[in-house]
Amino acid sequence: MSHLLLIDDDMRLTDMVSGYLRHNGFEVDTAGSLAAGREQLKQGAFDALVLDLMLPDGDGLDFTRELRGQTRTRRMPLLMLTARGEPMDRIVGLEIGADDYLPKPFEPRELLARVKALLRRAAPDQGDDEVLTFGRLEVDLGARQARLDGQACDLTSHQFELLTVLARSPGRVLSRDQIMDSLKGHPLEAFDRSIDVHISRIRSVIEDDPKSPKRVLTVRGAGYVFAKKQDTAE
Repeated sequence: MSHLLLIDDDMRLTDMVSGYLRHNGFEVDTAGSLAAGREQLKQGAFDALVLDLMLPDGDGLDFTRELRGQTRTRRMPLLMLTARGEPMDRIVGLEIGADDYLPKPFEPRELLARVKALLRRAAPDQGDDEVLTFGRLEVDLGARQARLDGQACDLTSHQFELLTVLARSPGRVLSRDQIMDSLKGHPLEAFDRSIDVHISRIRSVIEDDPKSPKRVLTVRGAGYVFAKKQDTAE
């Protein structure tokens, strides 16, 4: 049974959502503040976090940065749950390490689907221990880890999945729709900027030398391509 932590100060919503998730087979702990959430994370092991951004004792964005800076919580699947609906808020949340973003109000069934998708992506694939190698970059499918010069890259679970989709088809241009189809169970809509934001984050990690050619190329009007060799084209 997967163990979730829900941090939200709206007690009515928390009771409804946690009850719905428990009814669908999850173990759910709740916290009404960032301080309480920190204590829960220290005391227990959780498979995923559902985090509200507007909390009485701080901002969930700052808390996300804090979690992504700690080894224990760096890769924990994290879904932001908030009343902030502006595109820039979603982009900032994804850029600092959230795996998904669900604005309020929402349908509990949609939250359930998104949480299940996060957990599927985070689960290790026992049947695939292949390591894709591209010069300095290794994509270890069994360990679910990308490495640059042998050092682990700081990517979220979703970003690793996105990198894997591209790396499995080097030299082939993939549209956003094709990428979304390949990310099985991913609920984010293809028309928003989530893929672009994650691609930008992936590039910043695996293309660490600004003087070196890019590995993930943008093909304007078509999509993205993972270069077989580090070409210089944009």
